[in-house]
Amino acid sequence: MHKPRLHLVASFDIAHLRYLDEQGHATQALPDFATPDTLLSLYRQMALARLVDDRAVKLQRTGQLGTYPSSLGQEAIGVGTGNALRKDDVYCPYYRETGALLERGVSIAEILAIWGGDERGQCFTHAAADFPLCVPIATQLLHAAGVAFALAYQQREMGAKARVAVTSAGDGATSKGDFYEAINLAGVWKLPVVFVINNNQWAISVPLKAQTAACTIAQKAVAAGINCLQVDGNDVVAVRAAVADAVERARTGGGPMLIEAVSYRLSDHTTADDASRYCPREELEQARTREPLRRLRLYLEHAGLWDDGREEELQRELAEIMERELHAYREWETDAPTAMFDHLYARLPEALLEQYDEVATVRPAGDEA
Repeated sequence: MHKPRLHLVASFDIAHLRYLDEQGHATQALPDFATPDTLLSLYRQMALARLVDDRAVKLQRTGQLGTYPSSLGQEAIGVGTGNALRKDDVYCPYYRETGALLERGVSIAEILAIWGGDERGQCFTHAAADFPLCVPIATQLLHAAGVAFALAYQQREMGAKARVAVTSAGDGATSKGDFYEAINLAGVWKLPVVFVINNNQWAISVPLKAQTAACTIAQKAVAAGINCLQVDGNDVVAVRAAVADAVERARTGGGPMLIEAVSYRLSDHTTADDASRYCPREELEQARTREPLRRLRLYLEHAGLWDDGREEELQRELAEIMERELHAYREWETDAPTAMFDHLYARLPEALLEQYDEVATVRPAGDEA
């Protein structure tokens, strides 16, 4: 049987970026931003994010916080992303974003308030234009595309300063229709938006191989006609460099980009999960040898910039910060129970009036009778 002659019409390659290997050795010359002061700051912020996670989990276990999603082992992605943005850029985060929020100037007390059930924690004092944390899967990607369209319009039609929208999601989000709609729109309109995907290998209990047959998540951007790159998500230098380059490209008219940051979730999906039921112990232990804080600390030690004494001093400093923020969270003035209704409708529907009146009689916790 005659076989038809085929002509290649397109092909693609996926590049991977890494600066620090698992033992903290440089694999290539570090980028210009990676000065000792910057690297020490990045390490401090990752250590702080890890401490916040640890305390937040303990608060949840003792009934002082709601369900909480730890970023254990993934701190380089959030911190590296947050550090790469300008203050006036707009961040549209998903829920596993403690490190990025800290880099954006969000206070620990605000973060704890969010997970304690008080939406006022999302009114970020130092990042007022950033969007609230998004718990529904992948919807924030569409929000970011919309924001990017607005920013491009303001720049083009009103002479506004060039700004970029940056959004984040987990690997599971790339299996949702919202993801494909967002990257397709971004590609067609060449929007100033960057998608950072935390490939931590798990969508709750579903492993990556059960989610997609694609060899990489980065290659999904090819179908949308946008730039893509895979980075070592445990290398904060690589994450920061990749996001910063993508943001500046988008700012100067180079269009959108998708960055896949490959990491591993070293914790439960959230405090409502038990990862020991599905995560292979050997795989988890192997992943611990690649985690981001250990990697950067080893590099700093090799360079003579870090030692056990400095580590102990840092942990004391962070513990003091954490205690102050815990106190601020515990002193947070309780919102009225009716707040759950106040911003839903311009005029409350009649069907909810009775519920509103009933809730209005409930006294906030801690109020005297």
